[in-house]
Amino acid sequence: MDRVALRGLKARGHHGVFPEEREEGQTFVVDLVLGLDTRPAAADDDLSKTAHYGIVAEEVVAVVQGEPVNLIETLAERIAQACLKHEEVQEVEVCVHKPDAPITVPFDDVTITITRSRV
Repeated sequence: MDRVALRGLKARGHHGVFPEEREEGQTFVVDLVLGLDTRPAAADDDLSKTAHYGIVAEEVVAVVQGEPVNLIETLAERIAQACLKHEEVQEVEVCVHKPDAPITVPFDDVTITITRSRV
């Protein structure tokens, strides 16, 4: 299976369990790896035979900006399901970063990484 990666998609969302997270929002960063067979698109040099990563990126940002959830696990699942709606995408790895998580000790990042497939 071939891989198309999108790294560092940024969007502001209002996800979290604390009221201030829901009210103020924060930046989330998403990394995606789409698993698909790119041979048909490459053979015909045809965008319609592969996943249009520009559209996928816009849809992922819309999920992050959309309905708030408590957990980044839930956010990652919603993003994965949006990616799998694209017929060509057979598998997706989603990593959601929450670099401004409300943690009281110094840290660089909080992430959740999931892999989902059609199988």
